[in-house]
Amino acid sequence: MSNSRQNRPTELAALYADMLVVRRSEEALIGLFADGEVPGFIHLGIGQEAVPVGVMRALTAADTIASTHRGHGHALAKGLPLEGFFAELLGKSTGLCQGRGGSMHVADMAVGMLGANGIVGAGSSIALGSALAHKTLGRDAVAVAFFGDGALAEGLFHESLNMASLLKLPLLFACENNGWSEFSPTDRQVAFTLAKLAEAHAIPYHAVDGNDVEAVVALAAKVVAGIRKGKGPAVIECATKRVRGHFEGDAQKYRAESEIAQLDGHDPLRIAGERLLKAGMDQAELDGIAAEVEARVAAAVAAARKAPAADFAAASRDVYTPGLTSAGAA
Repeated sequence: MSNSRQNRPTELAALYADMLVVRRSEEALIGLFADGEVPGFIHLGIGQEAVPVGVMRALTAADTIASTHRGHGHALAKGLPLEGFFAELLGKSTGLCQGRGGSMHVADMAVGMLGANGIVGAGSSIALGSALAHKTLGRDAVAVAFFGDGALAEGLFHESLNMASLLKLPLLFACENNGWSEFSPTDRQVAFTLAKLAEAHAIPYHAVDGNDVEAVVALAAKVVAGIRKGKGPAVIECATKRVRGHFEGDAQKYRAESEIAQLDGHDPLRIAGERLLKAGMDQAELDGIAAEVEARVAAAVAAARKAPAADFAAASRDVYTPGLTSAGAA
């Protein structure tokens, strides 16, 4: 048996744990949001955990990512600390952005997380700028633009593809294709495929089962390695499933019950868990991983709840400059 095969259960167990951190964090947010503890809207990526966790395995601390409105998984997989993450979403001063950004604008430059984004497709241009900086400054780093299939019709996304190709930038376009553009099937929103769009811009395109974390890891490692060697941008399309609605509280009346009933069979955690059991791990070990993750999430939530609320006056001072007096102006 090869060393890679011997190490496989350990590696998959680590991936499973990372996906579980994202899942349990978002499940905690469901309750916090329902109780009115989370300001504003939240958009959950439950069911899509294999994509951010798998892609992030190919990245280093020097690499940068730009996220979406459904970006909790990207943030946590990139290394945002749980306590700071929850404090930010609860609008606390100890949050990573001092409670000023919240769910759709959480960021942490210390780990290369350039921010979630409430504007569909806008992260592609932010990642484009980061990739240009990496290349200009001679950094051994790549940028990743995460986006959903709902962003395919955005003009800014098309412009980003064009510029990345022209300048041969170290940029990975990572599509999380869950089949939905807010409340409408994606095939009613765009008249082309991502594969054809990438081809039109002379950018290599790759597709993968986005519910299979090992498959995502393998593809991301291969594609990112090519980008690091100076081959220019690439596109990966990860087919996955969105379990919750477009936003938390969305009743999903537009979605067929038969489709919702089949979601459990595509669950990346279930798929990874079953593989671990077949590889020799027993259920008690899986339960142990879950217990450890749940304790970490619970502790982070408890700490965030105790933290002081964001300081409005301090936030205001960072936005507005006090006016000069007539004497000062003179």
